[in-house]
Amino acid sequence: MGPGENQYVELPILTEKKLTLCIKREDLIHPLISGNKYRKLKYNIATAKAQSSNTLLTFGGAYSNHIAATAYAGRLHGLRTIGIIRGEELEEKWMENPTLRQASEHGMYFKFVAREVYRKKESHEFLKLLEKEFGNFYLLPEGGSNALAVKGCEEILGTEDWDFDVVSCAVGTGATVAGIANSAHAEQQVLGFPVLKGDFLSQDIRKFARKENWKLLSDYHFDGYAKVTPALVHFINDFRDKTHIPLDSVYTGKMIFGILDMVKKDYFSPKTKILAIHTGGLQGIAGMNQRLKMKNLPLIHV
Repeated sequence: MGPGENQYVELPILTEKKLTLCIKREDLIHPLISGNKYRKLKYNIATAKAQSSNTLLTFGGAYSNHIAATAYAGRLHGLRTIGIIRGEELEEKWMENPTLRQASEHGMYFKFVAREVYRKKESHEFLKLLEKEFGNFYLLPEGGSNALAVKGCEEILGTEDWDFDVVSCAVGTGATVAGIANSAHAEQQVLGFPVLKGDFLSQDIRKFARKENWKLLSDYHFDGYAKVTPALVHFINDFRDKTHIPLDSVYTGKMIFGILDMVKKDYFSPKTKILAIHTGGLQGIAGMNQRLKMKNLPLIHV
């Protein structure tokens, strides 16, 4: 199985309902710059280099896939990387965090800020203060989502995917689903599974999506971003045992849970062909297991 290849899923429920489910293995692009993170960074890094910028500055939380990917990509391309990390309490203990430790090993410098300061991250005043502290930099938004990220995500689907009726992906900031919607074939429906609570996402997606072929299904966020239940962990472990496909608990686990729940509820007509995009994020499992262990909850198998 190579990067971006389609892997068919064989489960009794799919046979019973006469449905086809295939997973595009974008997680295999690279262990750290995988899935949509690779896609989002591709044109941003090319633009930073074209502008002769030698520094990438971006934002993220403690377990951010985007932070991990930016650090490694920066090292790969000879660029300095700076991460503005949400939560000043992490400053004393970030070495205990697998994601931040790895990002640091790849050369990223951290600035930890209080949550109320972090909320102002897009303000002109805050960005000016960062410029004063770090000099000129190429700004990558939180999650890496901007027009160039959407352009990269438009390359996820290829002509070999036009045979599918439905294309689905997990939704964080919305850039990935917008890119997929833009490049989807005229008769394909795009389903997004938000991992955050709230109705603000549709507005964000509309900034970048040029078509109206997409729909958000908001019942599978498991109470919000990075929230995990024992039922979700059990599902992820059971799915891996049966299919040999690893899922993360923040994004793809919730999407696949949602798809199979909808299959059980007869959402899809018989003979529907579904393509689910695996957007990576597997680096975050170590950090999630750390948190699950502290709460005496079951762990995700790795």
